[in-house]
Amino acid sequence: MIAERSAAGESSAAIGAALHAARLALASSGSADLDAQALLAHTLGVDRAFLFAHAEVSLSDSQSAAFQAAVARRAAGEPIAYIIGVKGFYDIELLATPAALIPRPETELLLEEALRQTADKPSATVADIGMGSGALALAFARHRPQATVYATDISAAALSIARRNAERIGVDILMLEGDLAQPLIARGLKVDLLMANLPYVATGILDSLAVSRYEPRLALDGGRDGLALTRRLLTQIQAVCPGGAIVLLEIGADQGDAVARLVQERAGACCDILQDYAGLDRIARFRV
Repeated sequence: MIAERSAAGESSAAIGAALHAARLALASSGSADLDAQALLAHTLGVDRAFLFAHAEVSLSDSQSAAFQAAVARRAAGEPIAYIIGVKGFYDIELLATPAALIPRPETELLLEEALRQTADKPSATVADIGMGSGALALAFARHRPQATVYATDISAAALSIARRNAERIGVDILMLEGDLAQPLIARGLKVDLLMANLPYVATGILDSLAVSRYEPRLALDGGRDGLALTRRLLTQIQAVCPGGAIVLLEIGADQGDAVARLVQERAGACCDILQDYAGLDRIARFRV
């Protein structure tokens, strides 16, 4: 509830003034306006439109303190998704905790390609390898309700978040704990389409990136050249993907040529490299 007066009877900071102070504190974040609005809306339990329509309304002391604490966390570099506990992806909202990587907009391109590839086969069997919080698998299942969707992750903590997200979104998929596609292989499961957003940051540069301070290293570290997990997954492809199956891999912006060579060497397939809206390599696509 929004308070006009503090408990002591004095006027507390108004919404407009609180946002102004937060923008100054977050000036180095690169998205100070949006961050300030998102944090205050979350603190008050309102949408952002409310903030603009009620700029003169005062916060209570407890609301002001909670907002200032959230701003301090963001100013220190903590991802806003972890502070507010949710992250939008495509047309769903996911719980976000440090147990799993925060979904990125670039990964929506992988989802869109998966949906295009199954447009004529809505009942396809699909796997998401390294599902994390469930972004790809759950959004896909929501748009392809007739599909059979499997998802794997080696992290029990990430799977726990993904299961909670599945309940929130109301979709039913089979989630399996284990290394890459091994849980599918162990059960003899085959798929028509396999998608994966595996860790692809090279170990040597990981510690220099801000993302490594808060997000799980397990979901980021791709080994010496960033392609260690991709190599391993490619050796498993034949066991889960029958002839004609499609494979979609999210890759780093400078990994297109290297991944295309790996696909040719390890899967014996020609690989298309799809670019994102910035013109950067983003998705490797090939047919088994």
